[in-house]
Amino acid sequence: MKCAQVYLIGSGPGDPGLLTLRGAACLAASDVVLYDGLSNVAMLSHAPNAQHICVGKHGQSRIWKQEEIIAEMLQHVSHGKTVARLKGGDPAVFARTAEEVDALKAAEIPFEIVPGITAALAAGSYAGIPVTHRKWASAVALVTGHEEPDKPESALDWDALAKFPGTLVIYMGVTTAETWTRALLDAGKPADTPAAILRRVSLPDQQSIHCRLDEVTDHLTPASKFRPPAIVILGAVTKLAETMSWFEHRPLFGTRILVTRPENQSEELAAGLRELGAEVTSQPAITISAPESWDEVDRCLNQITAGDTLVFASRNGVRFLAKRWTENGLDARHFAGVRIAAVGTRTAEALQEHGLRADIVPDDFTAEGLASTLSPDAQDRRFWLIRASRGRNVLAETLQNAGGNVDQIVTYRNEDTAVADPHIADQLQQGSFDWVTVTSSAIARSLHNLYGDALFQTKLASISPITTQTLSEIDSLNASPVAAEATTFTMAGLIEAILKHKQES
Repeated sequence: MKCAQVYLIGSGPGDPGLLTLRGAACLAASDVVLYDGLSNVAMLSHAPNAQHICVGKHGQSRIWKQEEIIAEMLQHVSHGKTVARLKGGDPAVFARTAEEVDALKAAEIPFEIVPGITAALAAGSYAGIPVTHRKWASAVALVTGHEEPDKPESALDWDALAKFPGTLVIYMGVTTAETWTRALLDAGKPADTPAAILRRVSLPDQQSIHCRLDEVTDHLTPASKFRPPAIVILGAVTKLAETMSWFEHRPLFGTRILVTRPENQSEELAAGLRELGAEVTSQPAITISAPESWDEVDRCLNQITAGDTLVFASRNGVRFLAKRWTENGLDARHFAGVRIAAVGTRTAEALQEHGLRADIVPDDFTAEGLASTLSPDAQDRRFWLIRASRGRNVLAETLQNAGGNVDQIVTYRNEDTAVADPHIADQLQQGSFDWVTVTSSAIARSLHNLYGDALFQTKLASISPITTQTLSEIDSLNASPVAAEATTFTMAGLIEAILKHKQES
């Protein structure tokens, strides 16, 4: 039973991994999510069945007034829905949570406030600036750089803040930089006070500028120079970033990479790249789905017998065949005595997840490598080749030429993405991406159909020589369009190839 009907959730500084476990659980329990522009939309994945309503993002959509947000919240609650109000940072720090709580209490609506990591504290970890330090700062003050314009007088004592014996953190101070820096300087704050201007803390495009207090305005004005969200930290602790900074020193930090694998398979590659600091955008070039008919799959399951060889050319084949044999009330025991071959270690691992062990895995994780391993004793053997609706026939042809009896069983459809994302098309055309990853020949062809020669305006990372050859055939004007090619044909191998190129260039 829920104790709250409204959750006021802090989403943290930006990285979706910094959302608390409680925040994720409350999102999952919600029917409606009202989120602001400082909340990473990736967090909405915790509420897949909820209605998502953006209440404004600077520079992209209208910013809702606080009264509108409260009215929207109360409206949904009046219809019996559970509402999550997802805020950037922490709800208790410059988030106007008190006004929302007052409205909820007046309406006698139960609520819960879920803390988040506020930007000042995140900066300590992600910019290498501890806001407190036993030698340099035993206190920290969080200060707004933007008070409500209708207040009769400022609630800030700039004379006291100028003398504050610790670290000052200025929130929301981009557009008012000239005002608050002048107030501090006039109140006696030394002009050479070390300052750090931090933008989009914890995100792959995090930026930092180190300067003096009297130089802050030049870096922030006009606001287009260093757009919000940004905070400014003032104090000696900012100098510690020289030795404590780590986030911006990761090997792929600042590198923009387009991952083009199918939607439900992109995360393995994307997560590995993010871990190294890359900014990853996902745009599936192909879609993977169940076959139009399961008749051929059912025939395979009904007729396969001990002594036959079941050949898996991909993890998708494992996933879809396992789905079907489960629907038919079968399990791994059905394949007793059947010899099982997998194209690579990841496909073999997928088989293990479903209780099957691959008897044969080639050293060369390609169709050619698997064909070479299987063909010496293929004579008169029966092979069930589990495959996609399209793809190369080299494995089937090699086994047939070696005297094998091959049944090709389509367990999933592999189709091109029909429409290009116009935003990504523009970015490719402008050369905004540093890399595009290409993990199959089908993806290579689909990308060219979607984006044309704009695909070749960036560096391409290829999973294998076969994929590289396909890209070379597409880009007839460039004999070598691929900048990096994996030596082991896995996602880890592809990441390794990108890293090696960066280290050598």
